[in-house]
Parts: sequence; structure tokens; C-alpha cells
Amino acid sequence: MTATRLIASAALAAAFLSGCATAPRTPLSTTAVAPYVDKLELAGNLSVNYVRDGKRETLSGKFTWRQDGSRTDVELASPLGQTIATIAVTPGEAVLTEGNKPPVSAPDVDALTARVLGWPLPVAGLRDWLQGYAMAESGQRFAASPARNQLTTRDGWQLEFVAWQDDATPPKPRRIDARRGAGGDVENIEIRIVVLERTDR
Repeated sequence: MTATRLIASAALAAAFLSGCATAPRTPLSTTAVAPYVDKLELAGNLSVNYVRDGKRETLSGKFTWRQDGSRTDVELASPLGQTIATIAVTPGEAVLTEGNKPPVSAPDVDALTARVLGWPLPVAGLRDWLQGYAMAESGQRFAASPARNQLTTRDGWQLEFVAWQDDATPPKPRRIDARRGAGGDVENIEIRIVVLERTDR
């Protein structure tokens, strides 16, 4: 692991153990998730656990998410709010900037995050997941609800929409757990996302 990644790991390593573990479960409802929107801003916490070269790695920190039509901007930060990496996605190109390093670009954002960060952040899937939608293993579009909150995606992620925003009608996800087994250099990856602030427009 590079020195930069070690610093990022240490910087990201504490916030989530408190912020994610206590996300409350909303009482079950059969109401479908809120309609999909093109403009969305989120802020929250992100924790990642995975096995690489037989060693368990754990990262935790903050994130912001801005989605406007086909463009997505993501910022990953330490628990204290220091920016660690930014990701900008437009049709056909993704650009990731890590610290003071030169930007790195690629056509596939998920492959780019796996290569640069050392673990796969499924940005393409999160455009749907953060709103309670996903492409199911069958190829059909899935709309979650508090009573229908688990599925396996077409690209092998096991999703659980664990908690929902208390004041949102129809429901909007508050906590999402994503898991995937072996894949590339990383095995048994678990990602937990907790949304703390949300703006739908």
C-alpha cells in the first residue's frame, strides 16, 4: 500500500464506527420508493471493508454527492473533512483526482476507482442506489421499499436498504449496505453508506 493510501486509510478510519452502526430501522411499509430525480445532492458517511492480499482493510470517512442530469461529482473526505479524492463523471469519461496527484481519467468510473483508490467504489450503480433503485440480476429495474429492501444487482452487488429517512414520504434511503465477493484484487468488499443530508430538486 502506498504512503498516500496509508494516510488516507488512517484519515478515513474512525468516523463510521459511530455514525453507521446506529442507523435506525424505519417501520415496515409497502410504499414504493420516491420517484427518481435528475438533480440530487447528498452528504453523509461512507465505510469500506475489504480483503486484499489476505489482509483486511478498513476505511471510513465522509462523502458528498452531486448529480445533475448525466454528470456526477463525488468528494471523499477524512472524518475531519479533509478532501482525499474527487471524482467527476460525464458521458464517456470519468476523472479522479487524489490529493496533489495529477488527475487520472478513464471511460469506466468503477474500474477507475478500483485502480486508483485500491477498492471499487460503484459510482455508476450509486446513481440509482441512492434513490432506492437498482438493476436486478434478472435485468429488470428494481424499486425498493422498506418492506422490499434486498436484491442482487446485475453486476453482482448484494444490496440491502437498511434504513429510511423518517420525514420522507414516499420513502428515501438513509442507509445502504452493499456487499460483493471475490472480484479482481479485492475480495469480500462491504460498503456502508449513511445519508445525513439530502436535497432533491
